[in-house]
Amino acid sequence: MSMYERTRKGSLSLIDAKRIHRFGALYVTESRFKHMAKWLNGIITQAIANPLLYLLSVGIGIGSLVDSNQGAQGVDGVSYLTFLGPALLASTAIQGAIDEVVMPTLQGFKWNKNFFAMNSTPLTGKQIANGVYIAALVRVAFTVTIYWILLFLFGALDAGTAWLAIAVAMLAGAAFGAMMLAIAGKVVKEDFFFSILGRFIIMPLFLFSGTFYPLSTMPIFLQPIGWISPLWHATELGRYKTKQPFFISSDTGKSLSIAGIWNTWRSPSGVFMQSASIITREAVGELATIHHRMPVMMPKDRWAAWLDNKNTNVHELINLMSNQYPDAHL
Repeated sequence: MSMYERTRKGSLSLIDAKRIHRFGALYVTESRFKHMAKWLNGIITQAIANPLLYLLSVGIGIGSLVDSNQGAQGVDGVSYLTFLGPALLASTAIQGAIDEVVMPTLQGFKWNKNFFAMNSTPLTGKQIANGVYIAALVRVAFTVTIYWILLFLFGALDAGTAWLAIAVAMLAGAAFGAMMLAIAGKVVKEDFFFSILGRFIIMPLFLFSGTFYPLSTMPIFLQPIGWISPLWHATELGRYKTKQPFFISSDTGKSLSIAGIWNTWRSPSGVFMQSASIITREAVGELATIHHRMPVMMPKDRWAAWLDNKNTNVHELINLMSNQYPDAHL
């Protein structure tokens, strides 16, 4: 019999210490679920009402104004609601993870001190932390899934890979939740902690992470706030997964020829660089329903004139890009 078992001889007649060592974190998770069950109706109502009201007011109300002003191109090539959806999922996951790890941790260490009671049993500190963390992730998964379903019903997520936005939001919530769990365990003055958390973490994350508008539209000196923000990274990845991919090809099965320009230039450091760019124009036909810009197509009979580096006639070059049917054979 180990020294640990000898010192706990009396309690070992009532509990299975080896089982607790193996599944201790899940017991703590079960305890958190039982606590949540007391507020189950409120949790479900909040999970449905919050996103529903938000989507009606911001996504539909403000979104209709944005879409009417942006025209067919929308925001970043999609409707405002589709643009906003992944950001809402990620921010909901992060906020939910913060709430579900910070409050139980402060309760366990400061308010009710129930962590000390747990730790007087064979439960270890690591198991207690993992149990709180697992329960928080389950709650976040439930909330994010409900939000995703509502976004889908509102027509914001029609891409075949849009369901991956749930996983992306969960990763953001998990990452931020783990960090906040560690920080909450070190809190001495919770009133000061909540002020710092709300004013200098939650609010800047929400405002400067490209949630309501592309980060590129912000002043350059504010953009680094978004670059280091987990919310921005999760939002960008979520937007990538919620966009509908399109395959554009020639109706003849041949390769498409697109007008481009290139140049060799010398950087301020003295290094010679080569740059290239595709020339675009206003989209027409079916392409206009996908994006507001499209590449300039270059028919084969114009290749020689376009590639002639001795041709410096601007008007002739512009005429080469002119096409009566710019989307022909697509």
